[in-house]
Amino acid sequence: MLRGSNAIRLAGLAVTAALAVAGCSSSGSSPSGSQAAGQSSASSPNAAAMSNPNLDLGTSLGGKSAPDIKLVNQFGQPMSLSQFRGRVVMLSFEDSQCTTVCPLTTQSMVLAKEMLGKAGNSVQMIGVDANPDAIKVSDVMDYSRVHGMINQWDFLTGSLTQLKSVWKSYNVAVQIESGQIDHTPALYVIDQQGGLQKVYLTQMAYSSITQSAQVLATEVASLLPSHPKLSNLQSLGTIPAQTPAAAVSLPTASPAAGGTGAASAATVTLGPGQARLVVFFATWLTETSDLNSELTSLNAYAKAAASKHLPALTAVDETVTEPSTAALRTYLHQLGPLSYPVALDETGRVADGYGVQDEPWLVIVNKAGKITWQHDGWVSLASLEKAAAGQ
Repeated sequence: MLRGSNAIRLAGLAVTAALAVAGCSSSGSSPSGSQAAGQSSASSPNAAAMSNPNLDLGTSLGGKSAPDIKLVNQFGQPMSLSQFRGRVVMLSFEDSQCTTVCPLTTQSMVLAKEMLGKAGNSVQMIGVDANPDAIKVSDVMDYSRVHGMINQWDFLTGSLTQLKSVWKSYNVAVQIESGQIDHTPALYVIDQQGGLQKVYLTQMAYSSITQSAQVLATEVASLLPSHPKLSNLQSLGTIPAQTPAAAVSLPTASPAAGGTGAASAATVTLGPGQARLVVFFATWLTETSDLNSELTSLNAYAKAAASKHLPALTAVDETVTEPSTAALRTYLHQLGPLSYPVALDETGRVADGYGVQDEPWLVIVNKAGKITWQHDGWVSLASLEKAAAGQ
């Protein structure tokens, strides 16, 4: 589905040899330069991490001087990269209206800083807008707001001429093709002296967000004088996805949703045995769509499904990308009763197993646990019933 500036697709955007990367991905495939970068990295944790297709271990940039950036942040305040000398900087390039890979980048930065504990106070998070169609201060503020980042980072923007200059200086390719935004999903780590240490490419895999954060935090910790130990360590090997072919029990947010019956159960089970319509979403979609109306309108589908014997509806919140579970529960409580369960994908393994490449992402699974229909974006009730009836 064409989603305008809200979608990012794998574009194979070539840049310089120092940063041989692909564009932001919604296909889940690994950029051609990513595996090689991991293999050549001296800090590669282990062979399992190197063979993980959903994890970029970074490309060394040798400490060359980072080009200065002079733009304005989400408050309209003039900012420059050079003003953060003395701090380690995580600098990412993100579409201010992104619903695909950018929220994964944002969350990995947040988690990386948290893993550093008190030492994280010496780390600065910066984003640079990579959407040429949404460059207003209000655009970067809206993204910051829905992701709970208003006071956690500086999300920079400016005139299109200014932004193009920054993109070029950091080898970030940005283009619009068929109304969709393509850009290199680059995240740089810059040392206290303003030297470029490494660049990472975010992969379109929800389950690897925490792993990406760990890789980032490890690099940042190596640059800090105290060399802090990380608060959370996990294997960096490939995380198996939870596909529709296997039963999986997920916790629900139903107490806040105020539902009854199946909608108020503590858990919900997905998998074979029953045909289902599964709607993947996240609360930050309020920036790009009328999420309230879309979720409440699904009550009508749930009612029709019961009377017309259509696949039962389950909504799955991509909790791994939410500012917090509490924020989700508060949102659902304010939304009001839903007549279908809202499950929490707290690890991202379900999203990966169901092939989610965007938010919202709609999937119909048959009794055998096979995906028979999928759709990128919201659809009308009539179209949804038609798709469900044809399965």
